[in-house]
Amino acid sequence: MRQATSKAAAGSSANWRRILPGITGLALLAGVTAAHAEGTGIAVCDEFLTKYDACITSKIPAEQRATYKSQIDQMRKTWTDLAKNPSTKATMESACKQTIDATKASLTTYGCSF
Repeated sequence: MRQATSKAAAGSSANWRRILPGITGLALLAGVTAAHAEGTGIAVCDEFLTKYDACITSKIPAEQRATYKSQIDQMRKTWTDLAKNPSTKATMESACKQTIDATKASLTTYGCSF
């Protein structure tokens, strides 16, 4: 009886080890999604931030990602704050387009497109 219980417990533990990475990955993905869920409310800005983030994740070399991640996080915060202010919100689409144009060239070397 004791051996059967031990085997059942071992099997149960093995099952958890197989599915735990998947659960952890989903939890991390949910955290990333939640962190990026707050948008600026300006479609062109939000679309760019989404594409920029995808570029960083998929194309920027790992040793450079932290720098680019810091830049996009700061950009997202600045744009979100500006979009909340009625006196600056009206100029946000234009400002985002200018930033996009300025940023495109530097990221095309990594194969990113916007």
